[in-house]
Amino acid sequence: MKVAVLGAGVVGVTAAWELLRDGHEVVVVDRRPEPASETSYANAGLIAPGHAYAWSSPKALKTLLKALTRDDLALRFRFQADLGFWRWAVRFALQCTSEKAAANTTRKVGLALYAQERLRGVLAETGIACGMRSEGALYLYRDPAGLAAADEKARILRDAGVEVWRVSPEEVAALDPVYEGVKDRFAGALYAPGDESGDARLFTRELARRCAERGAQLRLGETILDFRIAGDRVESVLTDKGELRADAFVLALGCYSAPLGKKLGLDLPIWPVKGYSVTLPIAGSNNPPRLPGVDEDNLFAFANYGDRVRLTAVAELGGWDWSHRPEDFAPMLEAAHELFPQAGDWGRPEYWAGLRPMTPNNLPILGRGRQRNLWVDTGHGHMGWTWACGTARIVADLLAGRRPEWDPVGLEPKAA
Repeated sequence: MKVAVLGAGVVGVTAAWELLRDGHEVVVVDRRPEPASETSYANAGLIAPGHAYAWSSPKALKTLLKALTRDDLALRFRFQADLGFWRWAVRFALQCTSEKAAANTTRKVGLALYAQERLRGVLAETGIACGMRSEGALYLYRDPAGLAAADEKARILRDAGVEVWRVSPEEVAALDPVYEGVKDRFAGALYAPGDESGDARLFTRELARRCAERGAQLRLGETILDFRIAGDRVESVLTDKGELRADAFVLALGCYSAPLGKKLGLDLPIWPVKGYSVTLPIAGSNNPPRLPGVDEDNLFAFANYGDRVRLTAVAELGGWDWSHRPEDFAPMLEAAHELFPQAGDWGRPEYWAGLRPMTPNNLPILGRGRQRNLWVDTGHGHMGWTWACGTARIVADLLAGRRPEWDPVGLEPKAA
């Protein structure tokens, strides 16, 4: 069967890989000239079942209300005239109950654990080197009350099968010596020994190369404009470079799945949530953190890829704006420099901002579309790198008529 995968981010490329493994002829289409050039380009890099909490929660709703009048919070709000934004915001707010946050977190964790095993399998099969670190992650707290509350909250992760340990400042420094000189600043941390980190962009581009070696056609620099539909089937995709016919189609376009999904009769509740990252090169004299993690009080994440260290922060509810200014990164850089003064070459930062495809319940959209040969694999939010290999296998199984190992019931796309 010829399958067209729409999107060459980590979600689309992993789907292409699984479809190739199943023996399909695969074509990947993306408007960018290289894979992983948008949301997968410079994300946090954490593969984190130990931090897979639903963003839609009572705490998030309170923070968003504060963000209406403040611009110094990790969760930011930008007023939009777009009615689609307000529809999404209402749906998000309705998910911000304790009961729904707990249920959504449990499902997020289950998918994360399944997908992590799939990722490990792909890495073992392909031999791709992408700066993976598999010694766990540290989630740091400066306040004893905050640490105690986080330890209690982590019960939901433990109940779902994730190891999470509460560790003292001395144990933090033993796990990662970078904290030896600053351990007195912390009450302690939560340590998730199964969490990992790696460079999603490098992984995606290397996997795309292996897809091409196995016969996949990569149609990059090609913008999808519309679809040709006949009855209950998608016949072809119309692009700025012509028409692409296939037997089946997989929609994996991140944020852009929503507007294109309307052309397919779908209501995909996805809105872009902007994040910011800084990547610093590591030289021989630097002393970066060895383990990935999050400074929970300053709300920035960090990961060490061997030759680079990645810093990420901010969830900005706004529009489709990819732009950024140096001042957007100042709070993150100040907090990171205070904690890791020798993390990397601070004089050579690479700034980036990207759009996370967020759904109101923070769960992906997986399953058959309105047409019987259309499959949807999108809406991964901030968990794309963590979930991609899992959702790729799920969609490949659904396309083949098999029951997936992880049940996506309830995540199917809805008709407009």
